[in-house]
Amino acid sequence: MTPTQIGLVGLVALFVLLALRMPVGLTMMGVGLVGFAALSGWGPALAILGREPFVIASNYELIVIPLFVLMGNFATVSGMSRDLYGAAYAWFGHWRGGLASATITACAGFAALSGSSVAAAVTMGRVALPEMRRYQYDPRLATGCIAAGGTLGILIPPSTGFVLYAILTEESIGRLFLAGVVPGLLLTALFIVAIYLQTRLYPELGPAGAPTPWRDRLRVTGQASSMIGIVVLTIGGIYAGLFTPTEAAGIGAFLAFCLAVARGRLAWSGISSLMLRSIRTTGFVFLILIGAHIFNPFMARTHIPSDLAELLVGLDLPRLAVLGIVLAAYMILGTFLEGFAMLVLTLPIVHPLILALDFDPVWFGVVMVIVLEMGLISPPVGVNVFVVKGIAEDVPMRQIFAGILPFWLAMAVGLLLLIAFPGIALFLPNTMIR
Repeated sequence: MTPTQIGLVGLVALFVLLALRMPVGLTMMGVGLVGFAALSGWGPALAILGREPFVIASNYELIVIPLFVLMGNFATVSGMSRDLYGAAYAWFGHWRGGLASATITACAGFAALSGSSVAAAVTMGRVALPEMRRYQYDPRLATGCIAAGGTLGILIPPSTGFVLYAILTEESIGRLFLAGVVPGLLLTALFIVAIYLQTRLYPELGPAGAPTPWRDRLRVTGQASSMIGIVVLTIGGIYAGLFTPTEAAGIGAFLAFCLAVARGRLAWSGISSLMLRSIRTTGFVFLILIGAHIFNPFMARTHIPSDLAELLVGLDLPRLAVLGIVLAAYMILGTFLEGFAMLVLTLPIVHPLILALDFDPVWFGVVMVIVLEMGLISPPVGVNVFVVKGIAEDVPMRQIFAGILPFWLAMAVGLLLLIAFPGIALFLPNTMIR
């Protein structure tokens, strides 16, 4: 068999194992090991297996993952999610659909602390859904805004998706974090616009709440100011060149820990479970990275990535047409493949193509994460939809997916704006003080 044929067999085996619900990291590790052995022999293959786990585990830059995960867990324990929602409700609750807009705003704020879409959806869903039910919000709008707002977790920094992308493509984590700030705020605004248009056309979807007095608005905003300060310090410090993303993660985790202790929310009995959650999440991400670093050399030996890049470039299509083909493929894959799995599986093939077409790899990282977000709320998998279903067990899946549609369209608009105006993503990283 030729290397290309072996590579195609490996890809088929990979997708079959993933369809059987095998863990992503272990699947990539196994297929990559056997495939590399078929091409180069068991000696080199076992050498990679012995080397790559140590290389990943000892990579200093990857400390950012457990530290930001820990920061998000401390933020959850300290009650920041309720503070965020309370502040957002105080400012937007008197609008028609204001509770949904407050949920989106709080999700954006919590995303800046957790870096996880699932965590943002679960946390804000438990806080916001009972309130929207109390005010008789339509279940479609209530569940749709929670699922969509949760997707901001992997776009607004710190983002685990950006860390994975940076490690796999050897791009700067700091530049990717800064590149996600403005697009994250843009998507937040587009989600709020989607809520406004829906409630304008169908007022029964989200009735207006009682206005909050200015004194109470300032009070609840002050309660949420500690979270805002942590976000400004960590992301602003990276932008100003005061510290690296790893140092920012350490400072953010320490401040979130101090806040949880100061509020009396962190008992000794809860520290062990909090640490265990952080270790599990970190282990999941590291296993995927180790699997990718064993699978990627196998793909490189098959020449499939370079051959595909040469094929698409050789078709002499416009750059945007090729980009459209790539993004359409991602949207289709996102309907049945988990986001992180799609990221690590496709980057070895797509990244050489993006470089050959002279697209900015940092800009493409943001575009790719938005497409991953769209996959998080696309049927039939839609991970965030199933997360929300676990919170709102009485709401049929068809209603949740119906509520998702306006927000999916808002994300498509955001994606088109980002393609038309790349400076939306590149402005902050290009002006970053080094």
